[in-house]
Amino acid sequence: MSDPKRKSMLFDEWPEEYDRWFETPMGALVKKYEEELLLDLLKPLPGEFILDAGCGTGVFTFDLLSRDTKVTGLDISLPMLKRAGQKARGFRFERVLGDMLHLPFPEGSFDRVMSVTALEFIADAQTAFGELFRVTKRKGFIVVGTLNSLSPWAARRKRNAREKQSIFEKAIFRSPDELRSLAPVEGVIRTAIHFQKEDSTEVAGEIEREGRRRRLDTGAFVVGCWKKI
Repeated sequence: MSDPKRKSMLFDEWPEEYDRWFETPMGALVKKYEEELLLDLLKPLPGEFILDAGCGTGVFTFDLLSRDTKVTGLDISLPMLKRAGQKARGFRFERVLGDMLHLPFPEGSFDRVMSVTALEFIADAQTAFGELFRVTKRKGFIVVGTLNSLSPWAARRKRNAREKQSIFEKAIFRSPDELRSLAPVEGVIRTAIHFQKEDSTEVAGEIEREGRRRRLDTGAFVVGCWKKI
């Protein structure tokens, strides 16, 4: 999907539904493990300038702001950005309406760059990666989290999308190897969310620990981390 207006319309009516998912018991558990993995790889430091590309409603942005960083949140949807701004009141947070394929920032603007579940809606992922690397300072880190095509979650989301015409009907799921191939340098690839949606929250933690111990590549959330040379 390359038309910015069409992409914006896809998300404009989704902010409340998106946030509600993370307020459910399963959604909260998913967020917990996803943010643990993201922060473990990104390692944001106080005072750093960080770009959250495709920040949405700011679900993961606040994790950065709470570490005394300065965050620019970019998104293609104005309703999403407005909701993110409401959550980030009182913090050093700048909102920018824009497209990840054409980031409106000079080269080397940010110490670290993060993008979470935005790549699914970008067909030209190679260009998006080029932009993320371009705006990162030398020796800075780029962390990208996306939905894993190898996970049963992906198949269910696609099936449900066809039945209910949800946002995931337009999504492009990628495997760890596909994510790895998009970056111009070698990086680290890890996955999280090894449990399934139907699992109880009581057993999900044990399943997650076992999946990480075995370094399975089938977790529903795949994250890559790269250092700009």
